[in-house]
Amino acid sequence: MFLKSLTISSDSGIIRKIDFHMGINLIVDEGKKQGQVTGNGVGKTTVLKLIDFCLGAEPQAIYQDTESKKEIHKLVKDFLIEQNVLITLCLTENLNDKNAKSFIIERNFLPRNKIIRKINGKNYVKDKFDLKLTELFFPEHTALKPTFRQIISHNIRYKNLSIENTLKTLDKYTSDVEYETLYLFLLGCEFAQGDKKQEILLKIKQEETFKNRLEKVQTKSAYEQALALLENEIETLNKKKANLNINEHFETDLKNLNQFNYRINLLSSEISKLNIRKDLIDETKNNLSDSSSDIDLKQLQLIYEQAKINIVSIQKSFKEMVEYHNRMIKEKINYITKELPALLKKIDGKNTELHILRKEKKKLSAIISQSASFTELENLVAELNEKYRNKGEYESIIQQLEEVENNLKSYNDELSLIDNELFSDEFEAILKLQLNKFNKHFAYISKRLYKEQYALKQEKATNRKGEKLYKFSAFNLNFGSGKKQGEISCFDIAYILFADEENIPCMHFLLNDKKELMYDDQLVKIAELANSQNIQFVTSILRDKLPHKLNNEDYFILKLSDNDKLFKIENRK
Repeated sequence: MFLKSLTISSDSGIIRKIDFHMGINLIVDEGKKQGQVTGNGVGKTTVLKLIDFCLGAEPQAIYQDTESKKEIHKLVKDFLIEQNVLITLCLTENLNDKNAKSFIIERNFLPRNKIIRKINGKNYVKDKFDLKLTELFFPEHTALKPTFRQIISHNIRYKNLSIENTLKTLDKYTSDVEYETLYLFLLGCEFAQGDKKQEILLKIKQEETFKNRLEKVQTKSAYEQALALLENEIETLNKKKANLNINEHFETDLKNLNQFNYRINLLSSEISKLNIRKDLIDETKNNLSDSSSDIDLKQLQLIYEQAKINIVSIQKSFKEMVEYHNRMIKEKINYITKELPALLKKIDGKNTELHILRKEKKKLSAIISQSASFTELENLVAELNEKYRNKGEYESIIQQLEEVENNLKSYNDELSLIDNELFSDEFEAILKLQLNKFNKHFAYISKRLYKEQYALKQEKATNRKGEKLYKFSAFNLNFGSGKKQGEISCFDIAYILFADEENIPCMHFLLNDKKELMYDDQLVKIAELANSQNIQFVTSILRDKLPHKLNNEDYFILKLSDNDKLFKIENRK
């Protein structure tokens, strides 16, 4: 699979369109006079990141600082979102055939329901997107591991880890088991249980973490011994309790005491409610009495007579009206207070009943408390309760530890079956054969570039957790220190040649950053290899660091400068 084009567009139209060709593809800065412009910060590396973004990388990589992930290039982020920037990557099976099968991948930077994550016009959620890429580019790979992103990790090198390491191309938290699965796949060693092995090891790790948490205070053996001692103590306490000389009516008396308490509480509540009712009647009576009229009749009589002169229709005397008003209030008071005697009688009766109950309760309490074994029984019951609580806690921990041990045994048995296949003589022979095939290319490429020979080796290792695995590493056949940048490029080119020879699907492009760190003659030889071996070698490099032989417009796919950066944000008003 080859890169055909990368298009950066927005609602306003196309911002950049980059066409790729076979062989060396250079992304350079045009620069100005020597010493004025460094060529850094113009977007060369971002081109590699955008290709990676279309192949499933996170959008933050585009506007996040490579060195410090907490730092965000806000200008770039805002531009990508506000201008609705769309990145379109076109890949093809054959750059020289216009009718060759091609794939269009589109992605944008908008959130949630505005996300575009399309493959050939169809939008996918993140998980389905990665699986679809695997299905398209590695159709025979049906296992969950290695993932699509892991498989292509050596094709895309712009992060420090992958720039500085030949084989460690994933993040720093990746386990050796994941690398084992990845390189067995890349070497074409059929091992369908690689993802299952990783899954089992993850479960073992979880169970061991849980076991360590359970045994943080004591081991299972200590809990078992503690439980045995507890059971002996409980048996002793139960015998002691059975031998106590308890009042034969103790249980009945205790039950009656509880009943007395219940009836006293109930009766107290009733008396309280009756007193509230009485207080309400008294309050209403007082309020009505206060409204009775006792004003100066002689003084108001004069006012009333004056009013009769002016208002002929007044029939009643003022005195009659006042008397009527007071009579009505009295009748209301009589009506409201008529239940008061009965209420007071009821309250008295309830208080008498309460007094009797309290007296009976006091007598019964004295009988119970005078029992010589009552306090001892209370203490025994409290101690037994605590022992039973501890017993339940220990039994629960022991049961959980037994479950963990059973799970670990089951997982380790499964792992043993997988390891028996993985580390069998037959499988190891296949692995060595594939390594030999790969190393022919690796040694040839490295000798051509450096006059030294590199090779890939595998070793059966046991990690600190006791897990068996294959560990892969590159080394110099001359046992020299080698040149890391050259070793990486040799490995990547050699793998494409090996995969083609073995009919293993692979990406025929290599994305590299910071190739100015290589010597000029090695970079020229890499370009020659890429141009002659059906490989796309895409690299960003400072133009003033380019070897003379590569300073050729035919090799340039994009030229950037401080005045013409990748997204052309500086040209927008």
